[in-house]
Amino acid sequence: MADKLAERVLVVPAALFHEVGVFQGFRADVSRYLPLLLDPAQLSYRPRAEVETDPSFKQLIPYVVLNCGGQVFHYARGRRGTEARLRALRSIGVGGHISQDDRSLFGDPYREGMLREVAEEVYLESDYTERCVGLINDDSNAVGQVHLGIVHVFELTEPEVRRREQVLTRSGFAPLAELRAQRDEFETWSQFVLDALS
Repeated sequence: MADKLAERVLVVPAALFHEVGVFQGFRADVSRYLPLLLDPAQLSYRPRAEVETDPSFKQLIPYVVLNCGGQVFHYARGRRGTEARLRALRSIGVGGHISQDDRSLFGDPYREGMLREVAEEVYLESDYTERCVGLINDDSNAVGQVHLGIVHVFELTEPEVRRREQVLTRSGFAPLAELRAQRDEFETWSQFVLDALS
């Protein structure tokens, strides 16, 4: 955990998010938010230890949903997960912080970080197409107040995904309707996305 808190992560001023239009829950209006929130002039990398408790910044978190013909990958966060506030909750999102180490001379650090996070958490062994479908914000709790999720859906050709991180437990694919019926077992971000996916 000490190493994680020492890393510098990608943030945007919360004031900018409020200026564009603060909301609670899921918002599908990607074209309204992303050009401003991902504007390099607005972005900075700050020590994670500081911004985890500083609501004047929003840490940008890619939140990737792995879908295969209406079957959605899901998992539970084990007791040894980095984020204590989310332990034992279920999730349909794979992803995490964008690190200063994700910057490269030619690549997009946000996209590089998203793909790195997916590769760190799961073995993704299927071809896929991807689309960005919305944003999630939850200011009702301490975790949500300092994070802003950007939701991507990877449409897989085969349900070939296995957990890589040991803290991801009880993982697998299930129909969206089944996961919606178990909505209360999921972290709030997943609840928002379950409600929004069709």
